[in-house]
Order: sequence, then C-alpha cells, then structure tokens
Amino acid sequence: MGWLRFRRFGAVLLLAVGVGLAPGTAGAAQTACEDVEVPVSVGLLTQSMHGRLCVPRGATTVQVLVPGGTYNSAYWDIGYAPESRSYRLAVNRAGIATVAVDRLGSGRSSKPLSGLVTVSAQAKAVHEVVRSLRPRFERVVLVGHSIGSAIATTEAVTYRDVDGVVITGLTHQINLPGAVPVFSTLIPSLLDRDVEVGGLGYLTTVAGTRYSSFHRPGATEPGAIAFDEATKDVVTATETVGTVLIGSLIPVSRRITVPVMLVMGGEDGNFCGPPLGADCSSAEALRVSEGRFYAPEARLSTHVVPSYGHSLNFSANAPGYHRAVVKWTKGIG
Repeated sequence: MGWLRFRRFGAVLLLAVGVGLAPGTAGAAQTACEDVEVPVSVGLLTQSMHGRLCVPRGATTVQVLVPGGTYNSAYWDIGYAPESRSYRLAVNRAGIATVAVDRLGSGRSSKPLSGLVTVSAQAKAVHEVVRSLRPRFERVVLVGHSIGSAIATTEAVTYRDVDGVVITGLTHQINLPGAVPVFSTLIPSLLDRDVEVGGLGYLTTVAGTRYSSFHRPGATEPGAIAFDEATKDVVTATETVGTVLIGSLIPVSRRITVPVMLVMGGEDGNFCGPPLGADCSSAEALRVSEGRFYAPEARLSTHVVPSYGHSLNFSANAPGYHRAVVKWTKGIG
C-alpha cells in the first residue's frame, strides 16, 4: 500500500523538487537546487538532517524552512498546483535562496529514538544547518510552520545566529477546544502502513483526517488534500509537548532580538478565535493580540491569510502571504 501510494504521487513529487533545476519564467531568477546532508549530534550520536537547497543566481539571503509536525519538507514545495502553492518556488523566484529541511525523525533525515527528538534537539540540528550556510550567505532567516515555528524560535533564542524569524501557524494562545480534536487524530505511526518511517514513540494522523485537522474551514481542491495525505509524515510526543510549553507556558519568544514576522490563518481553530485563541481577525488585531509576547527589538510584523485554517501553503490565498514574507525579508536588512 505504501509503495503504491508513493508511486501514485511520484510524478507530483518530482515536479515539486525539480522545478528549481530549470530556469525560471521570464524575469525570474535562475535557480539551482541540490540535496544536502548536514551532520548533527543527538545525544552522543552523530545523525544527519536532510535538506533541499535551492539558490537563485546572485542570492545573498537564504531562508531555512522548518516544517511542522506530521509534515516534512514537501510542505514548502507542494507539488499540486505549485505555481500558487509552492512557497519555495515563490521565494526563489524573488531571488531568495531556500533550504527546506526534514525535521529529525521525518523525511530523509535520521530517525533517532523518539524520546531524543525534542524541540531543543531539533533546534540544535537547525543551528548546524545555519552554520553550514555561513559565510556563503550574508543573511539567514528562519521560517517555521507550527512545531517548526517553535523550533525556529528556540534556535533563534539559543544560538542568536540568524537575522530574522518568520513564524507561521503558531500563537501563544492555544485554543484548546479547537486543538484537542486534532490531537485525537494522532496514532502510533507503526499502525499506519502508509507511513514509510517511524518507530516507537512516533505518531502520525489517521488516514482521511488531514482536512479536518489542518485545513478546515478553508476551501481547497481535492488534489491538494490528496497531496497532503500522500506526503504526511510523523511527529513525536516530546516535540508536541515542547511546542505547547514554548507557545503558552514558557514564552521564550520575548528573548528574540531580531525582526519577527507572524503569519496565521484567519480561521485556524488550533490557535485562533474564542474562547482561548489569539485574535486572528486581521493583521492589526493579530499584532495587538500577540505583541506582548515579543520584545520591542522584534519589531513584530503580522499577516493573516483569510478564510483558512492551519496549513497555510495549501490555501488559494497562499500567494499573498508568500509575497508578504518576501517583502518583509527584503526589508529587514
């Protein structure tokens, strides 16, 4: 079943990773892509974090893209309708380099014992990726989604080696009535024969629940949801708990001293709306609602993707958010 599922979407995945190998459209930067493996330490062991590095000609800024739980690097390079949904493609065409990583335990990165895969361990691994990019690039910006945003926040605070942080799909006000149903869709990955990786302590989503967990109430095309289901991955309980602590109980984000941009779906029931979530009704409302969790040095900028849930890159309005992040990135120098 897993192999058949992989073959079904093989062409789509090749499109997602291969677009950058060819010249861009007229007026766009020509981009070269390559797979990279960065040695990282987890406990006493040397592991590897996999990434896909795409560099437009003349790029001096690179974004390190960190996916959320049960996602891998495919989230940043969606193969279904990539012209509107591939964050990687949009950013590369704007002349900014990207390296989309697979979190430890997911994708083509190493799979340590699940108990070792914490937010701090992931942040340390991302730090090694950042180190590998200097001094080739003048500026390095972290871009996270959901748990990836908690990882990016932890990396920026712990190592202070980046020039900016983009947080998507994560606020400090978890809306438990909306989030608890999502947790209920997680099962041990060993019980899902369609997931190619995972071991004891790794979790994935029940088949057919991606829309309700990550996209509702947004309108989307069946092909997009099918791509999401086909490329789903794993998460550990330790990452999940660590994200809750960082997001609500221990707001380490106040210690970020570089510019921060926060992007949320206006209908993200996990982190927005009554009774407990942030106010994501507009960019200004979000800035007011979340601003107290950031230092003045962060110069918090916000953007809201209207009428969509958690996994923003799948939204029909994703191009607007992509353009907003590009503009912000070019303006922080």
